[in-house]
Amino acid sequence: MAENPSTPPDMEKAPRLDSIGHPQEAIIKHANDADEAMKAFEGYEGEILVLDEATSKKLLRKIDWHLMPLLCVIYGLNFLDKTTLSYASIMGIQKDLNLVGDDYQWLGSLFYFEGYIAWEYPTNRLLQRLPLAKYSSFCIIMWGLVLSCFAAVSSYQGAIAIRFFLGVFESAVSPGLYLTVGQWYTKNEQGTRTGIWFSFNGFAQIFGGLVAYGIATGTAKSGSSIAPWKIVFLLTGLLTASVGVIFLFIMPDNQLNARWLTKNEQRLAVERVRINQQGIGNKNFKAYQLKEALTDPLAWAFVFYALVADIPNGGVTNFFSQLIVSFGYTSQQSLLYGAPGGVVEIVTLIGCGYFGDRLKNRILVSTSGLILAIIGTLLIAALPLTNNGGRLAGYYLYQGSATGFVALLSLISTNVAGYTKKTTVAAMYLIAYCVGNIIGPQTFRPKDAPHYTPAIITIVVCLCAALADLVFIWWYCRHQNKKKAAARADPSYTKLENQEWLDLTDQENPEFTYTL
Repeated sequence: MAENPSTPPDMEKAPRLDSIGHPQEAIIKHANDADEAMKAFEGYEGEILVLDEATSKKLLRKIDWHLMPLLCVIYGLNFLDKTTLSYASIMGIQKDLNLVGDDYQWLGSLFYFEGYIAWEYPTNRLLQRLPLAKYSSFCIIMWGLVLSCFAAVSSYQGAIAIRFFLGVFESAVSPGLYLTVGQWYTKNEQGTRTGIWFSFNGFAQIFGGLVAYGIATGTAKSGSSIAPWKIVFLLTGLLTASVGVIFLFIMPDNQLNARWLTKNEQRLAVERVRINQQGIGNKNFKAYQLKEALTDPLAWAFVFYALVADIPNGGVTNFFSQLIVSFGYTSQQSLLYGAPGGVVEIVTLIGCGYFGDRLKNRILVSTSGLILAIIGTLLIAALPLTNNGGRLAGYYLYQGSATGFVALLSLISTNVAGYTKKTTVAAMYLIAYCVGNIIGPQTFRPKDAPHYTPAIITIVVCLCAALADLVFIWWYCRHQNKKKAAARADPSYTKLENQEWLDLTDQENPEFTYTL
């Protein structure tokens, strides 16, 4: 067995599983289909693999430099591509495509309703079954090409088709990135890394706003052969496809085929995540893990959060430009003034990710962003229409709302074990995310402009419900850890060698502890 100073000696003993509701025979029964990590140590039986702190830090820096830039850019483009429709809404798309009534709202919703939600579970199964990086890169390239095709659309029906296929291909992005983080990083590193790459939503908002503003003002002065909103789609789509090609050649499927690691470093990269009690992947579908995912209270608490937190997200993401216009600014000013909201998102996500890991309380730290968002939304609702600056400041504070969603996204990687269960819970979480984003745009009805009072009330109620759910998740994880600690005190159970690599679920593995 490898030697890892981060694993305490008392981890060699574990409880009987029947003490926490699972018979001990379950481990032996499920030990025949182990994790991919076992391959790293085949042929090295009896050899001592030393991973000291200095070596681990050096390896971590190497992993960060090769993975994090790509993860950040990909997720930034993911958000940028979603907000292109909001930019287009005030650059002429509604007039050019003859959108009337609720047509624009449905364009916002149909991305999730038809493509994303229908393909989320199949794409998670494919992420498990196929090489992770290669399938992810295929989806990134295709989503970029499909987005660029928006420039050729001339009707509402054509726009619906584009939005459908965007949902299909973009549905692989979030689960693909969090699975990658779970493969390469320890539990105490995942919150910070997830916060960093998700924070590129904020960078994308800044970049997108400036680019859209530049295109809008430039074409207004000099004219263009195609509509300004089509330039936005063409530029962002081709940029995404290009980055997808780079992703294909650089991103490894796991540690064992990372060309920028030596053979020994590959084994060390696997060894350093042993403490996660999860491994790096298993390609086989396991029905019992699917059943456990569907009956796990923690999984459904994640689902509830994604639903209620993303009703506001769906509305604001598609309507933020029009919302800023309702504060008394021009269409071009709204493109520019939306950008600072990205700074708030960057600061809150990176800050909560860092302090959540440092204080070992990712869940409660993330509530700070939700509290900011509630305050900001109340400012928008309570301040008079004449107070443009105050209402705009409220919109900026709302941008802290993503902290809870990101904390739970990272906790699916950290707190859900068993690869079939993990991909199933991820699909459930993101399907709920889709439903929330389908409902969200429908709350911003044209007849409610410029106050959008029903939408603002909906946002406040949903954010408060999400806050309460986070507190429940924190309590539940803490309660389960106490039960597991009591079980580990049982002297009648001896931990199996390499039990970490047996692809056990978080519930059936007594060595597993939940991160708060």
